[in-house]
Amino acid sequence: MKGDRAGEIVARLKRMYPKAACSLDFHNPFELLIATMLSAQSTDVRVNIVSRTLFKKYPTAAAMASAAPVDMEREVRTTGFFRNKARAVIAASTALMEKHGGDVPATMEELVALPGVGRKTANVVLGNAFNMPVGVVVDTHVARVSGRLGLSAHDDPVRIEQDLMALLPQKEWTKFAHRLILHGREVCIARKPKCGECRLNDLCPSAQEPLV
Repeated sequence: MKGDRAGEIVARLKRMYPKAACSLDFHNPFELLIATMLSAQSTDVRVNIVSRTLFKKYPTAAAMASAAPVDMEREVRTTGFFRNKARAVIAASTALMEKHGGDVPATMEELVALPGVGRKTANVVLGNAFNMPVGVVVDTHVARVSGRLGLSAHDDPVRIEQDLMALLPQKEWTKFAHRLILHGREVCIARKPKCGECRLNDLCPSAQEPLV
C-alpha cells in the first residue's frame, strides 16, 4: 500500500539524513521570513552570504520597512530579481509594522496575507522558526522526488503538498521536506538521478538502475 511504502521512505530518509535541517541561516522568525523570500530563484548559499550583511543593517521589521528601495536593491542584487525582491521585503516589513507590531505572525492565514509571501514561504517559517508543522514545503526538489517516488502524481505544488500531508504523519512534515531536498540535491538529481546508488531504489517506481 502507498501509505506503508511512504512510511518506509520516511524511515529510510531519517537514517540517510539524520541531521537534515533548514539550510538558511537565521536567528529569529523575521530573519527566516526575509531569507526565504530572497531564496526564490536563488541558492541558499547565496542568500546566506547576502543576509549576513543585510541583517546587520536592517535587523528588525522597523528598520527594513524604512529602507530606501535603491539601497535594498543594492543589498539583495546578487540573489536575482533584485528589484522585485527589494520591493517585496520592504512591503512585507511595512505590513508587519502596521498589522503585527513588527512581529512575524505564527499562523498560515496571517503569513500569506503579507506582501510577497506564499504558502511555501509560510510553511518554511512556521515549521522552522515556530516548530509548527502545518504543511509540507514543496520546492522543485520535493516536487521532482515525490513524483519519482510515486508519492504524488501532480505537478501543482498545492496538490503535491496535499498528497504528502495525507500520506505522512504531521510530526514528520517539516523534516521530511528537508530530507527530500537533500536527497534531490545529492542523489535524485534532475538530469541524471543516481538510481544505482540510491537507498530508496527498491521503493521507487521510477528507478532506472538496480541497486549496487
